[in-house]
Amino acid sequence: MASTNQSPQYQKAEAMFLSSQTNEERLKWLEEMIRQCPKHKSSEKMLANLKKRYIKLKEKIESIKKISRGSGKPGIKKEDMQAVIVGFTNSGKSTLLSLLTNASPEISPYHFTTKTPVVGIIKYAGTSIQLIEIPAIKSEHYDTGLVNTADVILIIVTSLNDLEKILLELNRSNGKKLIIFNIKDEINERKIEATLKSKKYDFIIISIKTKDGLEELKEKIFKSFGKIRVFTKEPGKEKSTSPMILEPDATVKEIADKIFHGFSKVRETKIWGPSSKFPGQKVGLNHQLKDMDVVEFKTR
Repeated sequence: MASTNQSPQYQKAEAMFLSSQTNEERLKWLEEMIRQCPKHKSSEKMLANLKKRYIKLKEKIESIKKISRGSGKPGIKKEDMQAVIVGFTNSGKSTLLSLLTNASPEISPYHFTTKTPVVGIIKYAGTSIQLIEIPAIKSEHYDTGLVNTADVILIIVTSLNDLEKILLELNRSNGKKLIIFNIKDEINERKIEATLKSKKYDFIIISIKTKDGLEELKEKIFKSFGKIRVFTKEPGKEKSTSPMILEPDATVKEIADKIFHGFSKVRETKIWGPSSKFPGQKVGLNHQLKDMDVVEFKTR
């Protein structure tokens, strides 16, 4: 969120937005940023981006409120990256959750074994992704509320016929959909792949039985969120082992704000990775970052 030539009032609102701990606080300061953003041609794109974020955040808050009002079930705190697994009974949902996360769901050959949502955490490249297994579609315990507010929906199927039925059930959900085709029997894998490609679905073909494709699946799940990973380092030291998770339009200034609670301490910034023209390039605070960048700050 670059703030080129912005007023002190705007910069204060932006700093408060970045340090906010709740969605309601973020919404309040986004509104103030929109109010303080200059209304001239050179800032049109920035203003449009702020308004888009405001609308998305407001919709997210309203969705969470509806769920808490309409459900007597214990709430699941939504993390920065939340995905849900949906599918028919005996499609491999519980086994997939146990293979990808630290969760230990009940697994059995019987129908409708999962009766409540089960939560696990995927550890991928220093990031943590909240993964929730939803009770099977068509069961009395199926939770549309969690599905409709998730950032990413993992649709696990064992047949193309099942996929079409599930997509009809998900017509009100806004999350990014990733189709996981779990090979159970002897099938024509090339034909399945060609069909999914022709419909322009985001998909991956795996085998829970042999565990083929699970590492690639973790990568695809992370990429579905549209976030970027940025590592930091101190001069003369190795980069951090855990990246910061940021929006794709994040700038160096945003990281400086998070680390130093303001950027007045920063004397020089160097960068390595996809957004740099060469290793160790010196950049300004408005430099836009890319996935897997490494940022080094020299302080005053």
